[in-house]
Amino acid sequence: MKRSIELSGKSLSTLTNYARCLATLTLHFNCSPLDLDAEQVLDYLHYLQSKKKTPSSSYFKHTLYGLRFVYKLYDKAPILHKLPSLKKVHKLPVVLSVPEIKRLIETPKLLKHRMLIALMYGCGLRRSELLNIKIPDVDLDRKMLHIKEGKGRKDRYVPLGDNLSYALKKYIAILRPYIWLFNGNGPDGTVQHFSANGVRWIINEARKKSGIKKQISSHILRHTYATHLLEMGTDIMTLKDLLGHTDIKTTMLYLHICNLDKHKAFSPMDRIYRMK
Repeated sequence: MKRSIELSGKSLSTLTNYARCLATLTLHFNCSPLDLDAEQVLDYLHYLQSKKKTPSSSYFKHTLYGLRFVYKLYDKAPILHKLPSLKKVHKLPVVLSVPEIKRLIETPKLLKHRMLIALMYGCGLRRSELLNIKIPDVDLDRKMLHIKEGKGRKDRYVPLGDNLSYALKKYIAILRPYIWLFNGNGPDGTVQHFSANGVRWIINEARKKSGIKKQISSHILRHTYATHLLEMGTDIMTLKDLLGHTDIKTTMLYLHICNLDKHKAFSPMDRIYRMK
């Protein structure tokens, strides 16, 4: 299945999510999903839905999509056609204000933690994109960040702006990260990229210590980046490219939550910290 997912162009995170959810299903029934009938599969999905309280939870979604992928791969049409469809819930995302973002960035004591939050917001990165940044991807001369194999395995460049370029130069000089921009430690002491759980912890600790009441995740920082750029005059097509969206309809969501004005700037970090 791993080979088939990779050949389909899906990301490693998708592979991991599918495998984790289907492994839990396998343990639940003590057999492969391929050995189940439609009623057993539907009963399990109903169990998950009741347990998680919402069918749109990420775990339920990954289980359902994983089952769809497997049954399509192994030509199990009778079960595939009985799988439910997910109803899309169109919720407007939470967006932080400029003062809230400033507090969130400045709250952590460690330079690494401050830099991580600043870069996620200042470039509108997905968490997986942040974790995969390597030192050569940071072009301080051109003030650009190269995002390699983002969602859909698409590359893109994102402008850093003056403040992030200056901050990254200091960060690299002081902490001297090796291979990845944000290093973590492997179980055997080897260097690996920072963990997703580590990112969650840093953001949550900064939120609590800064006194911000809104729930904040890495994706909320991305939503805030997009909203602030629109409010600063960035056009919707440019924003689509900066976010790495395939469909403009995804980007259009931000038009519903921003307060547009005619002031133009490229990196929202430049509104928070003015270069002298």
